[in-house]
Amino acid sequence: MNTPIQGRCTLVGAGPGDPELLTLKAVKAIASATVLLVDDLVNDAVLEHASPSARIVHVGKRGGCKSTPQAFIDKLMITAVQEGEHVVRLKGGDPFIFGRGGEEVEHLRAAGIEVEVVNGITSGLAGMSSLGAPLTHREHAHGVVFVTGHAKPGDSGTDWAQLATTAHQAKLTLVIYMGVSSLDHISRGLLQGLPAQTAVAVVQHASLPTQRQALTTLGELVATVQHEGLQSPSIIVVGDVVQGARARHRSQESAHLDQRTA
Repeated sequence: MNTPIQGRCTLVGAGPGDPELLTLKAVKAIASATVLLVDDLVNDAVLEHASPSARIVHVGKRGGCKSTPQAFIDKLMITAVQEGEHVVRLKGGDPFIFGRGGEEVEHLRAAGIEVEVVNGITSGLAGMSSLGAPLTHREHAHGVVFVTGHAKPGDSGTDWAQLATTAHQAKLTLVIYMGVSSLDHISRGLLQGLPAQTAVAVVQHASLPTQRQALTTLGELVATVQHEGLQSPSIIVVGDVVQGARARHRSQESAHLDQRTA
């Protein structure tokens, strides 16, 4: 007779970085955890909600850097739950948007462990919101596509030319995660289906005090990112909705200039 599993697991989205963007449900889950497995992109301030008696294990997962093997993380979660712990797997952004949450849920369920998922604000949304612009707009964008710029080893990755053509025809906003390291390849593909003057925003460290951003065009994207020294983690937003951010930026610059010359 199998012994019932006493522990439980919760996948929690820690949001884009600003700890004040945590949901109430996320705070409650973190506070009740006995073990927290924490990704690199989670702000340390989020851990202030953890119980003093909780065991905190940092399991780095960051694009372009040495990462904790996923198989090791899966094993840690399963073992701790089987030992009766409440495991909170704490991820930057949202667990189900490029957070490998789907893979982890599959492994846990295969081990007979049910999982609760607490969503978090994803950086693609937070980044554009910080610029005062939406991802969708009745006149400019009828939908939004979240896409990764980082292909799985052995995978050919996204057909950027086809995606750009579809986005142009359907008036879609493209939000690209983990795309800085492949930016030249991505931009060349997008330019096959989108005009060079298409507006683009690049936001690094969205929602944090260290946030930096650049507003440019698709034709100037690579040169702009290089000139500004923008690096990962950054999100890249392509589409007409960025025009609102550019207009707001120009208005702020004009107001600042007026103040200086007054």
